[in-house]
Amino acid sequence: MTRLLISATLGILLITTGCASQLPLARTSPAATDVAPPTSDAAPAGMAAPAANAAIGNAAAPPTGATADAAAAMADATPNAAHAIAARVASSAEATSADDDFAAIYGTRAANGAGSSDSLDQLDPWEPMNRRVHAFNTAIDHGIMHPLAVAYTKITPAPLRKGISNVFDNLAAPLAFGNLLLQGRPRASVETLGRFLVNTVIGIGGIFDPATKALKMHRHSADFGRTLARWGWHESRYLELPLLGPRTVRDAVGAAGDITMAPLTYVEHDSSRLSLEALWLVDTRAGLLPLDELREAAPDEYVLTRDAWLARRRYLINSDRSQNDEGNESLPAYLLEDEPASSPVPTASH
Repeated sequence: MTRLLISATLGILLITTGCASQLPLARTSPAATDVAPPTSDAAPAGMAAPAANAAIGNAAAPPTGATADAAAAMADATPNAAHAIAARVASSAEATSADDDFAAIYGTRAANGAGSSDSLDQLDPWEPMNRRVHAFNTAIDHGIMHPLAVAYTKITPAPLRKGISNVFDNLAAPLAFGNLLLQGRPRASVETLGRFLVNTVIGIGGIFDPATKALKMHRHSADFGRTLARWGWHESRYLELPLLGPRTVRDAVGAAGDITMAPLTYVEHDSSRLSLEALWLVDTRAGLLPLDELREAAPDEYVLTRDAWLARRRYLINSDRSQNDEGNESLPAYLLEDEPASSPVPTASH
C-alpha cells in the first residue's frame, strides 16, 4: 500500500512538472509577444507574478473552458503574427532599397558610413556662425527668390524654361572644359568642348541639345573646387556664405578661380550682364523647387542642407577620381520635374 501511494505521488509530481514546463513556452511564443494588444482589462504589473504562480499551481488541474479560450485566443493571434512578420519583412526591404538608392546617388563610401552625419559634423566646426548665415539666406529665399521662382514657372512655358536652362548649361561648358584639362582628363575635356561647339552652332546658342539627343555625347560637369580636390585637397571645413549658400573653404577658393573662366564675366555691357545673371539665378532656383517640401518636412533644415550638400560634393569628387561622371546633373533624376507623358499610339486590331 505504501509503495502504491509513493508511485501515485511521483506520477502526480511528474505530470505537474511537465505541464508547468510547457506553460511558459506557450506564454512567451513570438506570436503572443509580438501581437498581443493591450486591453482595458489588463492586470497591473504587480499582479503578474501572482497570476503566473496561480497558472502554474492550476496546471495539474483537469482541462476547463479557460484552457479552450486560451487556445482560441492563440489561434486568433496567429494570423495577426503573420501580418506583423510580413510588415517587418516589407520594412526591411524598404530600408534595403533606400540604402541602395543612397549608394547610387552619393556613392558606396557614403552608404557605408563615410558620408554619415557624424563624419559630416566634424567638417562643421563653425556651426553657430553658419546657422546664423543660413537663417539670413533662408529669409532672403522665402522673401525674394522663392516667389520669383514660382512666378517664373507660372509665367514661362515649360519648353521655354527648358531652352533657357540649356543655354546656361551650355555657357558652363567652357568652365568645365578648363577644369577637366586641369584635372588631367583630356578625353572628357575634348568631349565637353565638342558638346559646346555642337550645341552653340546647331543648337542655336545652346537652346537645343543635339549633342546629347543626336550624337549621344556625355555631359561632364567640373569646377575649380573639384579640381583642387582632385589634386589633394580632399576634405575642407563647411562654410555657408551670405547670398551664395553652402560651400566649403576649398570650394570658396575654387569659386574665385571659376570667375575668371565664366563666360558671363566677359559681357561688357553691365546691365546686360546683370540681367543675364539675375535670369540665371531665378532659373536655378526654379530648378530647386522640387526640394522645398523635403526641406520644410525636415526636423532640422540646416542639417539637411549641410549633409545633403556635403554628401553630393563627395559623390562628385569621387566620380572625378574614377572618371565615371557621365551625365552628372545638378539634381538626381528622381527629383527633377516629370515631363508630360506622350499619349499611347493606338494599335490596329486584327
